[in-house]
Amino acid sequence: MFDVLLSPEEREVQSQARTFAREAIDPQLLKDLDREVIDFPHGFHRKVAAAGLYGIRFPTEYGGRGLSWTAEVAALEEIGPLGTVLGCQYAMPSIVGEALVRFGSEDQRQRFLVPMLQGELVAAEGLTEPRGGSDFFGATTMARREGDGWTLSGAKRFIVGAEGADFFLIYAKTAPENPPHESLSVFLVERDRGVEVEHLFGLMGARGGGTGRISLRKVWVPETNLVGPQNGGALIFDRMMIPERMTSGAACIGTAQAALDLAARYSMKRKAFGRPINRFQAISHKVADSITRLDAARGLLWAAARTIDAGMPHRRMVSETKKFLTETAWDVVNEAMQIMGGIGYTDVYPIERLLRDIRLAMIWTGTSEIMAELIQHEYFVELAAQPGDRRDIERDAFAADAEAEKVYE
Repeated sequence: MFDVLLSPEEREVQSQARTFAREAIDPQLLKDLDREVIDFPHGFHRKVAAAGLYGIRFPTEYGGRGLSWTAEVAALEEIGPLGTVLGCQYAMPSIVGEALVRFGSEDQRQRFLVPMLQGELVAAEGLTEPRGGSDFFGATTMARREGDGWTLSGAKRFIVGAEGADFFLIYAKTAPENPPHESLSVFLVERDRGVEVEHLFGLMGARGGGTGRISLRKVWVPETNLVGPQNGGALIFDRMMIPERMTSGAACIGTAQAALDLAARYSMKRKAFGRPINRFQAISHKVADSITRLDAARGLLWAAARTIDAGMPHRRMVSETKKFLTETAWDVVNEAMQIMGGIGYTDVYPIERLLRDIRLAMIWTGTSEIMAELIQHEYFVELAAQPGDRRDIERDAFAADAEAEKVYE
């Protein structure tokens, strides 16, 4: 029913993504990923590119479609049922592409962005380090000038897609003596320059996505691989958090919707005490609450996308979107398992895999706790800046004039 909010072009992209998710991916691939029969979905990127689903909001001269954020999140919802690994791989060109479109040179766009959107190059992002996750600006990976380029040393971990990446977008300290927000720069680092990839841990879910640790042992890159201004990493990071968080939220809603649809259909077939279990209030109310929350989450998602498209302030809304959508998705998938009962806890149905996958969403690209910090901060900034043209409801109290009782210190 939300399709009424989409333009004809946006609906077309949504339909194409829905067809892709339904027809282009063999169920065996998802099973092999989860069982780690394969360690990376090689070939997936070429399939997406062939379907014309990369670069939805990027300029056409680089192989994009020049559409809106709303079109992209509508497509991402349709990709969501494929699970966290493929959803993340689908989103990665949007995330890395943001840095290239907004801050990259023309040379970088031609060398990296164009082939990435064609599915010929696979990207990964190097953010998290062994010593820090949420403390992003405490990064210890160093980049030192050497000749007409830079030598990078350090390590990044929990790098989704590390196994299959051809190049990495790496944040490194170029001015450790500066304040944290003025100390980082961003580099494009090709894998064949000596990046080492290791797999040191197993994952609860999101398996088969090639998640690993990357080590940079005096890896040299030319000056032409510096993205944006030197020591300008904070500016790029701030912008990159838009696609990081919007794509996470959108894909999660698609995953949760698929889980709820499956459980609701099951409840229409499964009988207990002589009737389908969806006729019992305990079940039907779970369905009602879940679909209401999903609709509310989708409304926030599309409102945030429209706000970004309009160029309006969106930092708070993006943070709200990431927090609310990922938490809603977790709750809905949990309820889907509860509706199905014991069979939902087995691998007869994919609910248990979706539950393991979706748990990661509240951690990566900014934890729910970090999102809460950003939301409250932005709200108080907005509140302090309000011009005072709204009704002053403080004056509506019977004793509003009792100023002596309004003690603040």
